[in-house]
This record gives sequence, C-alpha cells and structure tokens, in this order.
Amino acid sequence: MLVRLACIAVTHAFTALRLIPMSDHDKDVEILALRHQLAVLQRRLGNQRPGFQAADRAFPAALLAPLPQAALRQLRLIVSPDTVLRWHRDFMNNRHVRLSRNRRPGHPRTVTSVRRLILRLAEENPTWGYRRIHGELALLGIKLAPSTVWEILKAEGVDPATQRSNVTWATFLHSQAEAILTMDFI
Repeated sequence: MLVRLACIAVTHAFTALRLIPMSDHDKDVEILALRHQLAVLQRRLGNQRPGFQAADRAFPAALLAPLPQAALRQLRLIVSPDTVLRWHRDFMNNRHVRLSRNRRPGHPRTVTSVRRLILRLAEENPTWGYRRIHGELALLGIKLAPSTVWEILKAEGVDPATQRSNVTWATFLHSQAEAILTMDFI
C-alpha cells in the first residue's frame, strides 16, 4: 500500500507541476472535461459503489479534508463529501492507533508503584500469600491477575508465605490486636 501511495503522490506532484505553465482558460477547459467524464462514470455505475483501495482513498482524504463543508458540497465528486471526511477520520484514527500500539510482544509491564505496593504488602504481612495480596489489591481497585502477583514476588526473591512466616503466638496476637480489643469491649 505504501508503494502505491508513493506512486500516486509522485504522479500528482508531476501533474501539479504540469499545471503551472497552463493558462486559466486551459485549466477551466480541463476541469469541464474531467467533470463530464465523472458524470459519465457516475451514470454508468448507477447504484454501484466504486471500489477504492486504501491508497486511492488517501489522496482525496488529505487534499479535501481541510476544505470547509460548504465548499466540499459544491464539488462534483464520485463519492459523497461525507465519505471523504470519513476516510480522513479513519486515516487519522488508524494513525493514532499505530502510534499508541504497544511495541513489545505480550502484556505490558506492571506499573512500578503497583510492584512496590505488592512487595510492601508481602514484607509487612508475612502470613499473606499471593492470593491474599491479590485480594487486597482488588479491594483497592487494582485489577491484576493472581499469577502476576506471584510472578512479581518470585522475581524479587520473596519466598511463599508458608516459608516466609514462622507465626508465633506473639505475632498472631499483634496482627489480631485490634479485633481482640474490639471483641473485649463488646
């Protein structure tokens, strides 16, 4: 498609250079002849739609999109002015999609702040496994797969919760102190 588009652009550039030495009368005659050919083509096509390839759409879209709607509606085109504007919108949308596409294969990396939060939760709560950390992140509104939490912990060398924690009675009471005090007052 890019080669075809380049060929069309070069052809139109040479056509524009050919128009420079022409007089206004010659240009008007050529415009009338082209309009007549367009009318014949539209009459022959009837209700059929002309088949445009992407490269064929690019030139009219780029050339005609800056024109005001009133001027665009006065032009005699093989397609409607709305179609030309839609082509331009599609080209611009596709351009933005291409520019914003992730260039690396696979899923994008987890945000650094989320990675730090996972490691902090694992450090401060040695009895929590990756599923519990995932549940706490979900409560905070952070959407992440449990396997991602596990991979982050594994990559940082954090052992699983069963190997990390030696839960003593004092550690258990310390982690449950608030709940125990609340129950005592009830």
